[in-house]
Amino acid sequence: MASTAEIKSRIKSVEDTRKITNAMYLIASTKLRRARNDLEKTRPYFDELRAEIKRIFRTVSDVDSRYFYPPDREPQVEGPYGCLVITADKGLAGAYNQNVIKEAQKLKEEHGEMQLFVVGEYGRHFYDQHHIPIEHTFLYTAQNPTMDRAREISALLLDKYDRGELKKIYVVYTDMKNSMEAVARSTRLLPFHRAQFISPTPEKAVTSPFEFYPSVTAVLNNIIPSYLSGFIYSTLIDSFCSEQNARMNAMNAANQNAEELLADLGMQYNRIRQANITQEITEISAGAKAQRQERQRRKDVKSL
Repeated sequence: MASTAEIKSRIKSVEDTRKITNAMYLIASTKLRRARNDLEKTRPYFDELRAEIKRIFRTVSDVDSRYFYPPDREPQVEGPYGCLVITADKGLAGAYNQNVIKEAQKLKEEHGEMQLFVVGEYGRHFYDQHHIPIEHTFLYTAQNPTMDRAREISALLLDKYDRGELKKIYVVYTDMKNSMEAVARSTRLLPFHRAQFISPTPEKAVTSPFEFYPSVTAVLNNIIPSYLSGFIYSTLIDSFCSEQNARMNAMNAANQNAEELLADLGMQYNRIRQANITQEITEISAGAKAQRQERQRRKDVKSL
């Protein structure tokens, strides 16, 4: 049975750990709030870009662009695929990283020949440990998702796509639906399907003529890099928010476990302390009784 000194030492260790997990919870909540604000500040610009692409398709129906499938079909594309995998730089975030890796592995099994572009140290370590080749790693992006980093990723992927080195590009990230639910999902980045830019509700028809210079294809191809950068930036921010939310939940669970453990340890400490006090009282009482008996024995001897 543990001594009171050992239990006190363990209680102190748990309290120190609880301070760390509580601090990590507060840090994650601050980062989550800041990332959401950053995304909200940039979202209107990319919403307008998407609206302009939709406007082009409503104006001209026969747009020919390498970034879009034909309007009537989705042809089978042969060749290497690219996959942007967004993980975190560290753990302690529940199943956040494992879910992304599983989704990426499933995509790799379905498509076979696939080049991996990894964001986050966790993903890089995983693929290195399993001897899976990585085409490119983007360092320090997971903990600091910025528009500049999104443009860097977009430029690299677009360059490989334009040169024909990649026929399709996917992104695997974590979609944070709400504070209670986040889902790892895979989405095709390139080529786009025109249905992605068709509104579910009817919109006002375009009546005024548009003039595209030098051509509608050139205008569309010029918009796509900015739109792709915005899409990647939103996935980075979404993944970052999901990571911080997962870390908050993990640290909150750790805090609750620490509270329960401290309560159990406190009960053990009090029980042992009470047992020690009882034993001491018993020993004192037994000693006092023995002394009384000894004094009585001596009196009886003297009386004889």
